[in-house]
Amino acid sequence: MIRSFCRSAAIVAAVALALPGAGRSADDPTLRPIQEEVWALPLILPTIAYVVRPVGPGPFPLAVMNHGVSLNPRDRSFFPLVEFRDAAMWFARRGYMVVAPSGSGYGAGALDMPERGLFSVFYSKIGSCNNPNFRDAGMATALLDQWIIDYMTDQKLAAPNSSIVIGQSAGGWGTIALSSQNLPSVKALIVFAGGRGGRVGGKPNNNCAPDKLVDATGGFGRTARTPMLWIYIENDTFFGPDLSRRMFDAYTGAGGNAEYHLMPPFGSEGHFFIDSPDAIPQWSPLVSQFLDARRERDGGG
Repeated sequence: MIRSFCRSAAIVAAVALALPGAGRSADDPTLRPIQEEVWALPLILPTIAYVVRPVGPGPFPLAVMNHGVSLNPRDRSFFPLVEFRDAAMWFARRGYMVVAPSGSGYGAGALDMPERGLFSVFYSKIGSCNNPNFRDAGMATALLDQWIIDYMTDQKLAAPNSSIVIGQSAGGWGTIALSSQNLPSVKALIVFAGGRGGRVGGKPNNNCAPDKLVDATGGFGRTARTPMLWIYIENDTFFGPDLSRRMFDAYTGAGGNAEYHLMPPFGSEGHFFIDSPDAIPQWSPLVSQFLDARRERDGGG
């Protein structure tokens, strides 16, 4: 059933990619053509995912991309299927099969109507700021990533032991959490503006229990050895430079393997850096260098 569903979606995507300008890369327009699809993944928790991959039979190395979250039920119901389409296509043009899952409790099926007894499944809550559970919220996303990697590998859709995981905001926090698991199948992890509890009450630079967030980051770092790239932005009002540096120091101080880059201000709100195609020329050299170094170390092409 999933395969026939994907083939139907691929027909729609092929039309879109044939439009003028579609399929071009901000870095190198000669890179391979790609196709976009929407998949229904039969995981333990069935999941809808945006998939973009090189044209061809594969299998390809896998890139899982995690989006952010909203704690507002109404906002979750209108959440887009993919926030970082241009970034996902950039990874696909580098040869990756990109899978960007829509987190549970998001999209058209995210119905929170207590008066009618309807509640969506949203397993990434952190609880009260008085006693937030940052760790388990991150591990929920990490578990979904592990399910996706296992499924795509078992189905021979992704090359074994070649996965990378990318996350933005709460998705980046899930990526940091995943690093603590040291999965043999994951070769590298990339974080854009990762964290939880930003802009409490909608106020800029107003974080939920930042000391506890830093402590939880250090907790992940204690067992994390998979190489990570952390990218933050100076004018991020969710996780500003002081907080992101504290998180990084806690993570690497505990033993985590990561490198940190603070990018110049971008637009009016740096937190959504990865969402913009205009940002690709700024972050792509860092990401390319990071991934190429991993590939050379592992003896890949």
